[in-house]
Order: sequence, then structure tokens, then C-alpha cells
Amino acid sequence: MPETAPRTIAVVGTGVAGATAALTLRQEGFDGRLLLVGDDPHPPYRRPPLSKDLLKGRPTPERLRLKPPTAWEELGIELRAGTKVTDIADGVLECSDGSRVPYDRLLLATGGRARRLPYAAGHDHVHTLRGLGDVPALRADLESGGPLLVVGAGLLGLEVAASARAKGLDVTVLESGAEPLRRVLPAPLRRAVLELHRSHGTRVHTGVTLTALAPRGGALVATARDGRSWQARTVLVAVGIRPDVELAARAGLAVGDGIVVDALGASSDPCVFAAGDVALRPDRVPGRRVRVEQWNHAQQHAAAVARNMIGARVPFTADPWSWTEQYGVMLQTAGRFTDADSLTVRGDLAGFDFAALATARGRPVGVVAAGRPHDFRALRAALDPAGDGPPPVVDPTPRVLHALAPDERTTSHKLLPEPEPPGVRAPGSRAAR
Repeated sequence: MPETAPRTIAVVGTGVAGATAALTLRQEGFDGRLLLVGDDPHPPYRRPPLSKDLLKGRPTPERLRLKPPTAWEELGIELRAGTKVTDIADGVLECSDGSRVPYDRLLLATGGRARRLPYAAGHDHVHTLRGLGDVPALRADLESGGPLLVVGAGLLGLEVAASARAKGLDVTVLESGAEPLRRVLPAPLRRAVLELHRSHGTRVHTGVTLTALAPRGGALVATARDGRSWQARTVLVAVGIRPDVELAARAGLAVGDGIVVDALGASSDPCVFAAGDVALRPDRVPGRRVRVEQWNHAQQHAAAVARNMIGARVPFTADPWSWTEQYGVMLQTAGRFTDADSLTVRGDLAGFDFAALATARGRPVGVVAAGRPHDFRALRAALDPAGDGPPPVVDPTPRVLHALAPDERTTSHKLLPEPEPPGVRAPGSRAAR
């Protein structure tokens, strides 16, 4: 990392990672020029309510803003919403409005773009939900009534499905995997969420490989490889995001399933950093990298990287955590379950009144709680964010769970480790000043 203090820092991306980084830089005393630029036309706003409150009339630009419009100027942050950065070269940003902005340090918080189905392009009433601009058309279709077909049983797809079902819409969810929420929950809890949706009348089909989506007779018809088909008036494609590495790759930075960074957030160019959904950072397991698509993680990571950009040099080790609300059930998660081999559940799993601890070789690696925020906080404290010590000799599960109503029913589940996402490519960098 360069030793000289930066006088100009540019942040590309006005989502929560970019906005948090800019605010943190000011809070930490950076008094130089600070530019926050992104192609979203709206000033920085909160994204989680887009899926949670979609049909409640709440996600308006005014209610979602991270800061009042005047706050950015008062903090001396040059906010350029609706401006795309087209290139990075020789320490200069080239922008779609024709301006060129030199920088000493650069943070890429470009997030990701909603993945789309190639055979669904150009059809009316087919939506993705990534930003505020996606809301009006999708909400209008849902307010006109169902059926709604959701492709993808991740958090976003299931939250929209639950919201629509609560309003009485006919809802079907299609998932290519064997269970929903594969990246978020261990297997027994995934199955519980599946049954929660089915118990509320949402039809969920797993193991579905779609091959076509086309209008027919006034409806949209989705067809699977095995010949099954489903009809709907509205389709939401919620199959994850594609990390927006285009700018970084064009600048010659190391990219893979995200922008490759070290534990400080620095890319292959020591003047350029990345944070949030787009950052592919070292995992707690040596030699492995992880990219996390979670709102709270994006905030934490961006704040840590911002401090490192001005000299803190503190590795980021925090575990990701998130929450979701479906059919009135509050589900909180922390950690990662990829390597977990055991899950202990205290309470009523089927009734969604429980606290659960996942371990890998005796070490706590993930926690989940439903309707128990106090227990969640207690269990979360048991996680080892550094993950660099040897596994404990004694299984800590009984000790950790002892404070959580020890007379309650406890169940144990054996888990199988799950495969990791794809690897990384690393071309040379030309983005340095």
C-alpha cells in the first residue's frame, strides 16, 4: 500500500458499500477531495425494503434514503448520481458526462447486476429486482393480481413470494437446486423454510431446469427440460447477481467471481480497493476466497476498507450476518455453513421458535435463530471470525447453548460439506497512477 497520504479519493458505486465508505472516510478524519459516483440515478438508499415491503407501498425514494439530500454536500462529499464511470487509466476516472477525475486512491464498490434469463429477454411482465428503478413496474403488475411465478428460491425471491402470497396472490416458486437458500442456511433449516412456504399455500418446485419462457394466450409460460410447464401473469427472475467487474477487468485488475482483494481490501493495484458485493476476499480457510452478497456485510466491509485506505491496515475478519422476514417469521443468520459438519437446534424447528449452532470439527462456524434476537446475539458471540487457530479438542456446543433455556428440546443433525464457487483469474494491472 502506498505510504503517502491521499489527497483525492474516488468511490465508484453509490450503493450501501460506496456510501458507507465515503461516510467512514469523513468520520475518520479524511479532509481531502472525496468523490462518490455511480450510475444509479437515485441518491444512496437502502435496498432491503425493496423485497420485504414491495406490496406495502413503503419503498419510496424519500423513505429509503440513507441521508437527506443536503447531507452529502454538508460533508464535503461530491455525489454524482446517474453518472457512469466508463474507464480507469493512469490514476484518472473517465465518466459518461465527459469529465475526467484524477485520484490518489480509488474504491470500487460496483456491486452486481441482476442475472437474467437469456430466453426471457424482451417479454412484457418479466422483471428483476435489484434497484429502486425496478420497483414501479413490478409493483404495478403485482397489484393487478397473479398468478406470480418466481424463478429462484434465494432470499429475494422468497421474500417477494411471501409478500405476494400474504396479499392473496397465487404464487409459484421454481428453484434449480434441491432446496431453497442453499448459500444461506444448512440443509435442515432449508427444508424448514421450504415447508413454511408450502404451508402458506405457495407452490415451490425444486430441481427445475427451465429451458424456455414465452407468451402464450395472454399468459407467460415457463417450460422445464423435463416437459413440465407453469403459467403466470407476472414473472420475477431472482437468480442472484453477476458481480460488476467490467470496469476492474478493463483496468487490468485481478478478477474472478468478483474483484480479487487482500484482507485489507486492496486489489492487485495497491492504489485501488474494492468492497461489498463485488469484493472477492480471503476466507477464514487458508487459500480460499469468498464473495458475500449481504447488506450488513457490505456496510462492515466498506467501513473497514475505507479505514485501510487511509492507513489503518487492519485485516477484515468479520463473519457475514443477515436477516429475513417471511410470513411474519424473523430469521437471523451469521457465519458461513460451507464446512459445517454438525448442527444443534434448541427449540421448535418446525414452529420457527429456535436457536441453532453449526460447527465444523468442533468449532462454531454459523448460527441461526428464529424469533429469538437475544439468543441470536449470544450465539453470534461464539463465532471465531479469525478462524486461524486449531479446532478445539472439546465440542463447545453444550457450553455455548447452555445459557439458552437448557430444558428445551435439543436436536442434532449431521451435515455434509458443500462445494465452493468457481476460481479466480488474475491478469496484470494497468490502473495504477
